[in-house]
Amino acid sequence: MRDSMTSTDLLSILPIITLVAWASILLLVDAFNSKNKWLTPLLAAMGFAVALGLSINQTNNSYTGFNNMVAVDGFSAYLNVLFAFSGLAAIALAYDYNKRMNLARGEYYILLMFSVSGMMLMAAATDLIVVFLALELLSIPLYILAGFARPKLDSEEAALKYFLLGAFAGGFVVYGVALAFGATGSTALIDIVAAINAGTADMTLLLFGAALILVGFGFKVAAVPFQMWTPDVYQGSPTAVTAFMAVGAKAAGFAALLRLFVAALPTLYDDLFPIMWMLAALTMIFGNLVAISQSNIKRMLAYSSIAHAGYIFMALVTFGQSAIAPDAVAAALFYLVAYAITNFGAWAIVIALEKAEGKGLELEDYAGLGSKYPALAAAMLVFMLSFTGVPPTLGFMGKFYLFRAVINGGFYWLAIIGVLTSLISAYYYLRVLVIMYMREGEPSVESSNLLNLTTGLTAVATVVLSIISVPLFRWASQAVLQLF
Repeated sequence: MRDSMTSTDLLSILPIITLVAWASILLLVDAFNSKNKWLTPLLAAMGFAVALGLSINQTNNSYTGFNNMVAVDGFSAYLNVLFAFSGLAAIALAYDYNKRMNLARGEYYILLMFSVSGMMLMAAATDLIVVFLALELLSIPLYILAGFARPKLDSEEAALKYFLLGAFAGGFVVYGVALAFGATGSTALIDIVAAINAGTADMTLLLFGAALILVGFGFKVAAVPFQMWTPDVYQGSPTAVTAFMAVGAKAAGFAALLRLFVAALPTLYDDLFPIMWMLAALTMIFGNLVAISQSNIKRMLAYSSIAHAGYIFMALVTFGQSAIAPDAVAAALFYLVAYAITNFGAWAIVIALEKAEGKGLELEDYAGLGSKYPALAAAMLVFMLSFTGVPPTLGFMGKFYLFRAVINGGFYWLAIIGVLTSLISAYYYLRVLVIMYMREGEPSVESSNLLNLTTGLTAVATVVLSIISVPLFRWASQAVLQLF
């Protein structure tokens, strides 16, 4: 084992270390800049743009760093691009919203950068210790951001619940890592695979360790029965934070699960796939059924987020089928991008209608939007159809690729549950459209150039990328190939 850092080590975490260094310098800049409130978000956006460029530059590379603790491959590059995009979108949503809600403080954007760096480290982690460090690096800034609207009680409650449940989930991950180390003598995925192949691993102990790690990340991606924190945290957090959290935390959690189970633990397939099957089915059913009864749009989208975690979880059910797993993981990566674009667009409209003191968040507040703000209503129409899975939207293509992979893996009943729950989801997504277009009202919208730009770009991308989805799916497929 080397005891000094090489240039390859530095290159392997270049986007991550760039973001961390940029955020640290931004802390100092913000401390001495009390007048120009626009400077910190602008510099943060520049930092994300640089990280995005570095991530794209790593797309065709494949090497490891820090004694195989992190990997640069198509999988990490694909997800890093998604995380950098999420950071840029989060700034666009938050800039005017924070000023309107008296939350315009520079540390908001700095915490975003630290959280995204944790997400990027999660995508690149090939050692369970690094996975845990990445989990904490992405989570701690999110706990603070959830309570950013203090002394508002809802926000403080959201932060406390998220912290307590997050710490609880972290405990499961730590115990899982400890058992995996006890079973194989290492926390590096490459050594775990070697111990399994050599027959020296204690498979029973490893199975328990993998199950505990699955539980820990089940909390992070809000899979049933570990979803209990989601509605209250989504509702109580500042809406711009909720939009970012819904994408970033979920994508990072699935990044860790996909790399761990698909690349390192396919030998546990026979023991774990029934559990994953149940998790996927219960998450889809519970999220969609409970969303029906919600009258607050933030809670409705929270349960919607739970349901979409169930759809992505379907890809994990095939993790031990070597012929099917690459296509399933590519479908999951594609779905994450589709969900991210649709999600940011929908939350942009929620932010446009939200008023101080939590007003403007009931579904009835959207009455009359179709006649008074037709462009905004049309964008919401696109996002609701995409969440439902209706063509021509990215949501439809995402579900198509996922269902195809699940059917090819022989899980017909899971695909049927996915289709049936998508039909159930049509009820509450289309209810928003009925209220917008068929009920009279006087909705009030707080528009801004950044918010309008985000709404417009995501609406166009939701439709256009569904029509030309093949290159995006091909990119996801090439990213997955380097995992095997």
